[in-house]
Amino acid sequence: MKGDYNKAGFETRAIHAGQPADPQTGAVSVPIYQTSTYAQEEVGKHKGYEYSRTHNPTRTALELCVASLEGGENAHALAFASGLGAETTLLLSLRSGDHVLLSDDVYGGTYRLFAKVLSQYGIQFDLADLTDLERAAGKMRTTTKLVWLETPTNPWLKVIDIASVAEMAHNAGSLLVVDNTFASPYLQRPLEFGADVVLHSSTKYLGGHSDAVGGLLVMRDKELRDRIAFFQNAAGAVPGPFDSWLIMRGIKTLPIRMRAHQENALAIGHFLEQHPKVEQVMYPGLPSHPQHELAKKQMNGFGGMLSFITKGGEAEARAIVARTKIFTLAESLGGVESLIEYPGAMTHASLAGSPIEMNPALVRLSVGIESTEDLLHDLEQALG
Repeated sequence: MKGDYNKAGFETRAIHAGQPADPQTGAVSVPIYQTSTYAQEEVGKHKGYEYSRTHNPTRTALELCVASLEGGENAHALAFASGLGAETTLLLSLRSGDHVLLSDDVYGGTYRLFAKVLSQYGIQFDLADLTDLERAAGKMRTTTKLVWLETPTNPWLKVIDIASVAEMAHNAGSLLVVDNTFASPYLQRPLEFGADVVLHSSTKYLGGHSDAVGGLLVMRDKELRDRIAFFQNAAGAVPGPFDSWLIMRGIKTLPIRMRAHQENALAIGHFLEQHPKVEQVMYPGLPSHPQHELAKKQMNGFGGMLSFITKGGEAEARAIVARTKIFTLAESLGGVESLIEYPGAMTHASLAGSPIEMNPALVRLSVGIESTEDLLHDLEQALG
């Protein structure tokens, strides 16, 4: 098995795939190749690297590792400077007049990219509830090139049937893009259900320590990978070697972190469901979740993200996020530390005035891996 880890278990691949010992020194950890350019023996004759915008050995190791985790030996990954950098580069493959069917529950930055940026260049999009495929199919066009979804969604934690949406997309000649940031490849692998492109903000669970920003695209089709790689190099939204190394280091502990995240999130979900000040809890691990059975079928666990609606409306929601002591009031998610936020004025502020504007009573939690009891006590005091 030495050197070929694609048949190994997930935990083994997270540590070893794409990361052999350095042949020059024997270093076990992939070196940080902090270089912008590479010596050539003669014009066009080199060791596979010319310029670090195009390729960098540290970045290559990250891409090989994530490709293995998402799809095995037949998958191809490309790393980017941010999740939105990955999205933008993928969308450079579209042309004016092309159409995207976009899930009606997406990260605010994704909606902003479509509504405020790409629309200026003739890229059209419609919003659809992709848990209702009969109605969603009615919004497909002959010009629909991509169907775009998150599952679980941000911030409502809806779970969408990837295989069914893939069938709908492919029947119409479209590609399916799945943002897998909330689940991570440890809990869900969309390529196995028919997705064409998997997207990650690697800033989140893959990095896992709130110390690096990055994005990733994973594809099974090499022709598509090569096309997007051209745009990656041409547009240049690539990560530096140190961020690539930090995210790769984070991935090594992804399995044990995800198990701890979801253990805490499930305990908090049960606590909040019983609290008199909470109207509704959105967490796929709860039997009350409308897609709980689908989550059990499609995922290997339920993750660390949870949202809830307070009975006291906006004032109460804002008061709760201001009162926590262990949960840090901050944007982002997926780190070892627990975060709390008010989406309507933070991560999803760009949805204000749109058809998918945030409920003013919504609070989102990124549940970390601290002591379960400490997290429960913190929420208990914050809720009063």
